[in-house]
Amino acid sequence: MNKPVSSTGESLEHGRSVVFRNGTVMTMDNAHRLLSNCDVLVVNGVITAIGPNLEAPADALSIDASGGIVMPGMIDTHRHMWQTAMRAYGADWTLSQYFVWYYLEHGRKFRPQDVYAGNLLSAIEAIDAGVTTSTDWSHGLQTIEHADAAVDALEAVPARFVLAYGNIQAPPWEWSAQPEFKSFVKRRFDGKGDMLKFQMAFDVVAGPEFPERAAFDVARELGVSVNTHAGVLGANGDLSIQLMYDNGYMTPDTILVHCSTLSDDSYHRIAAGGSSVSVSTESEQSAGQGYPSSWKLRQFNIPMSLSNDTSVWWSADLFSAMRTTLGADRSRQHFEAHAKGESVNQLDLRSEEVVEWATRGGSRALGMDDKIGSIEVGKRADIVLLKNDQSPVMFPIVNPYGHVTMQAQRGDVHTVLIDGNIVKHENRLIGIDLNHARNAIEETVTYLESSLGEEAWNAGMHPDLPEKKAIDNPYHYNK
Repeated sequence: MNKPVSSTGESLEHGRSVVFRNGTVMTMDNAHRLLSNCDVLVVNGVITAIGPNLEAPADALSIDASGGIVMPGMIDTHRHMWQTAMRAYGADWTLSQYFVWYYLEHGRKFRPQDVYAGNLLSAIEAIDAGVTTSTDWSHGLQTIEHADAAVDALEAVPARFVLAYGNIQAPPWEWSAQPEFKSFVKRRFDGKGDMLKFQMAFDVVAGPEFPERAAFDVARELGVSVNTHAGVLGANGDLSIQLMYDNGYMTPDTILVHCSTLSDDSYHRIAAGGSSVSVSTESEQSAGQGYPSSWKLRQFNIPMSLSNDTSVWWSADLFSAMRTTLGADRSRQHFEAHAKGESVNQLDLRSEEVVEWATRGGSRALGMDDKIGSIEVGKRADIVLLKNDQSPVMFPIVNPYGHVTMQAQRGDVHTVLIDGNIVKHENRLIGIDLNHARNAIEETVTYLESSLGEEAWNAGMHPDLPEKKAIDNPYHYNK
């Protein structure tokens, strides 16, 4: 295989020192420093210096960041990566149609190689969009073979991943008790460090008997976090929150997803327990889990991160997540004010805070804030350069936070470093076999389409429209 090089012939091999020159550096450190015309030096995968006119090793790759934004890699805390094999298939679904298709009907048709294909493509598109750490909420792991396939795909892509192990075809207190499950965790995750971490993924839905307690106890035995959907209309609500809190499982080790339809008492319990919430605004506002929750979570000072949920419906980049979160949160502020006959004169939520959720919010939720999430000396170099000299959207940059949240998109991701290694440069992926991913996906789509049959395949993609009744118009008249 040819060694990767830049357009000027510079080596892009892993392990090389890198220096970004003369960029606007969005540190996302505790002071949220914005540094103009600044350099960032990376040596041995670590950020070693930040400042103007830095001295760099003679063999360091120098990247011109002028006219661009150097920011921390973004972190997605909840993505059903295996479903990427069906990208946009469910664009017109409701939440109930999603549940029926995956949980009750066709989800169990996915083979290990189909999970592999979805994970592989999702992992690649994440780094293409500047998402350097992705949590794979992998609830399609019907067997250990499916789980091995999921990890195989994640390990084939040079990025950070968290496998949140789940199985929607079996209760969590059953699959988590199996000896082969614990053996899998030890076999695939021991010694992997920060590049591949593990969580357990399941929901509390079984009622006041709380059988999920057994799965929480397994997580504690393994020393891992639990990632769980909560506050989803029609699936789980205040009782689930109460059970987790009253039984001591509402802790900083627990990540809750959505939390859109809860009482104030539940939000108080979440805040008291120290859990964080992964907000998936595109999902919440389209599928009907409830109104996107950031506006409510802010009232209770609950820590937040952002996520994409699944590209069987929606986008797979955190630019979209930031933009829709700002829009939904601000829309709610206006709505609440208008209901009182008032107008909004100052917005509660600012772009800067949403960038924080897309970076530090994720690193804190995953327990990795000492390693990633900001551009600081001593942290691992997960860094994104937003720069596109061919785009009229990338100048002028007068408000960097506003530019990231409202203007930038995946096509403006010029360079991505993960653990100091270049995985995207000059707007193209480096060292990624996209044809392999394409072939795997094509085989999966062909298999699923033939397995379902043409009628079921088309019916799933195009659900029936409800009958519409026109509103009576009193101004109708005949000439």
